[in-house]
Amino acid sequence: MGMFSEALRRTQSAAAALNERREAVRDMRREKALVPASSIAGRALVTVIAIMTFLAALTSGAAILIADASSAWQSQVAREMTIQIRPTVGRDIEADAEKAAAIARKAPGVAAVRPYTKAESEALLQPWLGGNLDLSELPVPRLVVISLEPGASLNVTALGRALSEAIPGLSLDDHQHWLERLAVMAKTVVVVAALIFALVLVAMILAVAFATRGAMAGNREIIEVLHFVGAADDYISRQFQRHFFQLGLRGGAIGGGAAILAFYVASTLAAWTRATPGGDQVEAMFGSFSLGRNVYVAILAITAGIAIVTGLVSRIIVFRHLRDLS
Repeated sequence: MGMFSEALRRTQSAAAALNERREAVRDMRREKALVPASSIAGRALVTVIAIMTFLAALTSGAAILIADASSAWQSQVAREMTIQIRPTVGRDIEADAEKAAAIARKAPGVAAVRPYTKAESEALLQPWLGGNLDLSELPVPRLVVISLEPGASLNVTALGRALSEAIPGLSLDDHQHWLERLAVMAKTVVVVAALIFALVLVAMILAVAFATRGAMAGNREIIEVLHFVGAADDYISRQFQRHFFQLGLRGGAIGGGAAILAFYVASTLAAWTRATPGGDQVEAMFGSFSLGRNVYVAILAITAGIAIVTGLVSRIIVFRHLRDLS
């Protein structure tokens, strides 16, 4: 009986000690968070995440705008062809232009043909030669612009042969060379934007990793006590994940909002300078800087993705640390 009573007493003592530990864990959970809700390190991390999000959103938005502008350029250029008539001794260039336009109008798939006048052809050279230069004595080629029907397939070889036989000193340009250059440029911009985005993401992950290790070092005793008294690793890592997810969401919202504001300012400035020659060139090259739905979706996706990545990185690091303690 004495041995049984002693064993029962020891069992009750162990149960009481276990209950005390469980109560201590519950008290820690209720009274003190593992990671302080506000700290200097947390504010610094929010600033870093905001900057990274701003750069990533700005890069992605610019890539989307340039890709859309490139698509519009390619679509517009692909629907047009240009006939260039060089002045030839003994021939009337005006009559040759009208004759070339008449031949082009008969070709299947042609929607419209517009011969440029002498004044219009000279005006095209003014941005490069200046407006004060007298071009009347220069052999300025005459242009005829052919607009194709949407989806039409034009036999460029046959049309070029018919024009060359009728008019000497004539060339037909289908802008294929420029289309290839535009496609290469658009792909290059997308690749560069993807590389910049990847670098920004790596830098942000490293910053979150250092911040997580710093938070764990500052709360090392609490983490170890909770771990050894039986607190689940999932509970401890979830505290860090929740904290850093909130920091990532806050920083991402700030950075994404700053990127939207930057695009809005650029769009406003572009609208103010739209009537000027420089503004028209910028708009022709890069579009109107207006935020379409795809840009908004991209910025929101980047903001949410950065917040999720921030939480997951902290969770993984904490899990590895707790696994080393076991």
